[in-house]
Amino acid sequence: MSLYNSDKEAADALSKYYQELKQEIAKVIVGQEQTVELLLTSIFSQGHCLLIGVPGLAKTLLISTLSQVLDLDFKRIQFTPDLMPSDIVGAETLDKDRNIKFVKGAIFSNIILADEINRTPPKTQAALLESMQEYSVTIAGVKHVLPKPFFVLATQNPIEQEGTYPLPEAQLDRFMCSVYLGYPSFEEEVKVVTSTTTNEKPTLNKIISTEQIIEFQQLIRRAPVAQNVIEYAVNLVHKTRPRTERSTADTDNYLEWGAGPRASQYLVLGAKCHALLNGKYSPDIEDVQAIAIAVLRHRIVRNFKAEAENITVEDLIQRLW
Repeated sequence: MSLYNSDKEAADALSKYYQELKQEIAKVIVGQEQTVELLLTSIFSQGHCLLIGVPGLAKTLLISTLSQVLDLDFKRIQFTPDLMPSDIVGAETLDKDRNIKFVKGAIFSNIILADEINRTPPKTQAALLESMQEYSVTIAGVKHVLPKPFFVLATQNPIEQEGTYPLPEAQLDRFMCSVYLGYPSFEEEVKVVTSTTTNEKPTLNKIISTEQIIEFQQLIRRAPVAQNVIEYAVNLVHKTRPRTERSTADTDNYLEWGAGPRASQYLVLGAKCHALLNGKYSPDIEDVQAIAIAVLRHRIVRNFKAEAENITVEDLIQRLW
């Protein structure tokens, strides 16, 4: 049963709630408007997000604040070299009557913060693969469905390489967006220090319910999109693939590997969500471009020539527009 009388009414409600969510999150998080927008875009598009930034930029605070205003369960998993897959997904154990019982792991929550995901070996990283794609985990041949909505936010520290394990391409491809968190400006840092060195703590209001989030996720899937916008998104992804029919000179010269079909899907879904969040009922090419860097940057690999000439992934993506 729909919570709204029409898709137009639901779209108007989503845009209104989006503005309220940003205002509520801003009570705790100073700046980071684009990061907040991409996180909410990922959640409403049923995607996941990879957050990359140095320590102390409020990554954990941001996601816990997000869970509060969305009224969702939140669990944090600290990834370490000795973390086991069963610590994440759960395991079967014997109870006091010697009956086999499944004990749920930390993955059984609405929002999962996979903190420093690259500090654990690939075997443990792979424990997230099924949950991120199928929204379930399989233990001893039995499938256990995860609660909905389900959202994984993984963090990485870009400057500490010792004791880290690079994420496999299959794992990276599961993330809808990757977001680079930069240092705050001088004015923003003054506000942060002023607000966090007193006893005052802001009271956060719950803006939106679980049922509404699921309703909006379905609404975004139903949102109409023009054929030329779909073709633009797919063409943009094809241009990232070196030495193919639609590759460009920049692609052939500077890229080792391009994005796969999942990138095209997320570009269209992200464009739909971006349009609806900002008060439009259907996305255009500008909406695809607004989400393109976050969707593509972790799916394409630069070659040595690009690194030597200091050409960034973001530069190359913008050249493909």
